Amino acid sequence: MSVINWFLNEQVHFGSKAIYWREIIGGTFGLASAILGMRRKVSAWPIGIIGDGLLFTVFLGAVFNHGTNTANFYGQAGRNLLLIIVSIYGWTRWLSLRSRDSSKPAVAPRWTTTTEKFYLLPAVITFYVISYYIFKALGESGAWLRVDTWIFTGTALATYGMSRGYVEFWLVWIAVDAVGVPFAFKNGYYPTGTLYAIYLPFVLWGFVSWLKISKRERLEELNSAREALGVH
Repeated sequence: MSVINWFLNEQVHFGSKAIYWREIIGGTFGLASAILGMRRKVSAWPIGIIGDGLLFTVFLGAVFNHGTNTANFYGQAGRNLLLIIVSIYGWTRWLSLRSRDSSKPAVAPRWTTTTEKFYLLPAVITFYVISYYIFKALGESGAWLRVDTWIFTGTALATYGMSRGYVEFWLVWIAVDAVGVPFAFKNGYYPTGTLYAIYLPFVLWGFVSWLKISKRERLEELNSAREALGVH
């Protein structure tokens, strides 16, 4: 057996349940990426890309293995593929911002503006509807189709928000986790479900952290502006 075949099929057994090692490793990389993202470290992006690549193979079970969990969940698999694409954008953007001043973090957290909300909301709705019908055409059905589509859409929105430094992206992650946990456990993806559950306190922590940072840095900008104008 080649190294690749071994890695694709190696499992950990818990009684009657079997979990692929790549799901465990991919989930661990995903958690590490979230923690690094909270700390505004550029390394969050490449680490997340590795984890998403592994999880992509997990959710296309009928393609990459013939053991347990052989169903294809296109929303979940597409989520990881989309994460890789958006993460490349985020990685490039954070590197560009960091290169301007290496003494500062790669991104400055802030809330979205009214103009940004004006184009983001219809874009998200359109993205969801298109994704829903694509997954339906690929064979998904039932209540999980709507859940799978939201996980896909919410993940795209949250990752884009992280790349732009939007404080709200943490709130979107909470909404993704709320449906991601039952989805994963119901369909036998226990490490992923556990990962979603573990994400929650880190996501809340990240939201509070970025909220404080955005307030502090906004205050510093106002003070600097006042000093420049000679206002005390």
